[in-house]
Amino acid sequence: METLVYSQCTTHGGGVLKSGGGGAVSVLGFPLQHLKPHTLPGSKKKQSFGAIKASLAKTEVALLRIGTRGSIIHNYLPLWVLIDPLCDPLMRYTYSNPRHNTNECEQIPTYPVIDSPLALAQAHETRNKLMASHPELAEEGAIEIVVIKTTGDKILSQPLADIGGKGLFTKEIDEALINGDIDIAVHSMKDVPTYLPEKTILPCNLKREDVRDAFISLSASSLAELPAGSVVGTASLRRKSQILHRYPSLKVEDNFRGNVQTRLRKLNEGVVQATLLALAGLRRLSMTENVTSTLSIDEMLPAVAQGAIGIACRSDDEKMASYLASLNHEETRLAVSCERAFLLTLDGSCRTPIAGYASKDEDGNCIFKGLVASPDGTRVLETSRKGSYHFEDMVSMGKDAGKELLSRAGPGFFDS
Repeated sequence: METLVYSQCTTHGGGVLKSGGGGAVSVLGFPLQHLKPHTLPGSKKKQSFGAIKASLAKTEVALLRIGTRGSIIHNYLPLWVLIDPLCDPLMRYTYSNPRHNTNECEQIPTYPVIDSPLALAQAHETRNKLMASHPELAEEGAIEIVVIKTTGDKILSQPLADIGGKGLFTKEIDEALINGDIDIAVHSMKDVPTYLPEKTILPCNLKREDVRDAFISLSASSLAELPAGSVVGTASLRRKSQILHRYPSLKVEDNFRGNVQTRLRKLNEGVVQATLLALAGLRRLSMTENVTSTLSIDEMLPAVAQGAIGIACRSDDEKMASYLASLNHEETRLAVSCERAFLLTLDGSCRTPIAGYASKDEDGNCIFKGLVASPDGTRVLETSRKGSYHFEDMVSMGKDAGKELLSRAGPGFFDS
């Protein structure tokens, strides 16, 4: 596990980046209050979240430590640097040096920063809800945010499907939770395997964001308007298979990885002609102005649990379980349970194009839609269910839908 610490850590070659109750993040004790968001020249993008402010950490022992995924960039950033979210977070930053009349992107040394702003935004959302519900957690320094580098954050040169395995973005966080290094773990639910590690529970889902996918392009208003041969960038086999099924004349770059800012930069540089991103993440980052159009559920069925945040704790920690119970959004938890039952039945992984979505209709019933596809998009199998919006019935619907598609798919279906 790689992290970043306020005090020097020699065990992991890194440590923990801490966020106090006031929302500031401290990086090795360096005060970086002057960091501000900035955009590329000629870009119409307006950022409100771009940089991570930092201040000295409190010395008090935190009452609650939130774990989330992320990567630490081990460089040194002059205090006058303005982080540009559309520049490569590993190498390039827009800067404004008070000693020079210049404003451009170039390679410069930097202080350690986090290149996973979405994960941090989700941790902050959790922290803010805890502070609002529990006065003792609203005190300065009561909550710390611990950023942990996961396997999925370490290996960026290969498609997720090629890395293989489950828990690519959760394993190291789960280990930190079990070992007592953190008290709760904040996950994007679509990253969470269908099993939970021993000694942990996941009793809480925050209210779900918009589950749809966003289409982003500089040259077309929709997938249908892209010329034949255009390249769409996505790291998701689910998106790839559905794109190729509907638009076989398009090409898909399936190692289109990195955080939201990195993907938008690649799009801006012409590496691809379009990309699809989860609308939920763009909304949490206040980046919806980048969206060209939003795909309907019928055009692009979302990933299981897309748009949902899950929060885990140790199974024997009643205090944390009580905190999390106060944040749980039951309608979201039930929908996610239905979808994950579908995924579990199919034994899905990053190598498997699977989509599933459960929602409540105007009469209060559960409507579930599920899909499996061959990786090349030549075959897509769909199913749907309708039933009461109660846990047992919804889990049963998910399992039944999964069994149906397994039967229809037959052996070798996912090898295309």
